[in-house]
Amino acid sequence: MKAQTFLPKDYRPAEDEPFMNELQLEYFRRKLEAWKQELQGLSAETLEGLQDSARSVPDLADRASEETDRALELRTRDRQRKLVSKIDAALRRIETGEYGYCDMTGEPISLRRLDARPIATMTLEAQERHERKERVHRDD
Repeated sequence: MKAQTFLPKDYRPAEDEPFMNELQLEYFRRKLEAWKQELQGLSAETLEGLQDSARSVPDLADRASEETDRALELRTRDRQRKLVSKIDAALRRIETGEYGYCDMTGEPISLRRLDARPIATMTLEAQERHERKERVHRDD
């Protein structure tokens, strides 16, 4: 296990420093870890809520409403689970030195994009090209 990098409390990655230096990698690693913990906490709350609502509701309208709420909770939980796996993939990319570089072009992903969406795997331009191509094929 490697030594932990000291990260100043108010540190923000800046364009004028070397791309994906130790401080930037540590900043994004911590950001991803905190996001993952938050999602896992929400997931635990969802499970508790689903267990609490598992009781039988005699009124048909109330039961239908509860089933709708339950389905929505399950969809939300599934989205969170997928997000956690994307966070895990980003953390693995940090470990392997691939984090911050576009999967399509190999170019650095902007720090602003990574700060807003730390699981990004493509530059904004590559992402837009990808989505345009996807839209064209979907319309076929």
